Amino acid sequence: MELTQSILKSRLHYEPETGIFTWLVNHHSVKAATVAGSANGNGYIHIGVSGKNTQAHRLAFLYMTGEFPPDEIDHINGARNDNRWSNLRPVSRAENNKNSKRRHDNTSGVTGVSWCKTRKRWAAHIQVDGKPVNLGRFTDFFEAVSARKLAERKYNFHPNHGRSA
Repeated sequence: MELTQSILKSRLHYEPETGIFTWLVNHHSVKAATVAGSANGNGYIHIGVSGKNTQAHRLAFLYMTGEFPPDEIDHINGARNDNRWSNLRPVSRAENNKNSKRRHDNTSGVTGVSWCKTRKRWAAHIQVDGKPVNLGRFTDFFEAVSARKLAERKYNFHPNHGRSA
């Protein structure tokens, strides 16, 4: 059976201001009014409803709009368990990639800026639509950062892109 907005609303209540789902009915061993879902290993909240385990942010979209998102949902602030309606937006994969956190192995502290040992310069680069773009090499770290930030604006990256968490 396909999950619809009416089925979802008959079983769960979604509070857009908090992003929390609660059960409207007793569900297996869980009582009505209990918070629904649990975090998976990646930090996303999953809820088992209609025999299928579904990410809560996708359920929020169904609950609020009547349909599942056509592609992906971006957690604007990067917190995978923050399913407040104001923190969710439907995006393509390319758009979602423009709002990602800084990689854990980044050593410069700025996404897209790295030290080139062979040339002894800071390299600035960005990836746009799956293609790498070289922004130049700089003797000054802040010039490399400036080139990267300028490119982020040019290619419509989200202001949160490159955040530390």
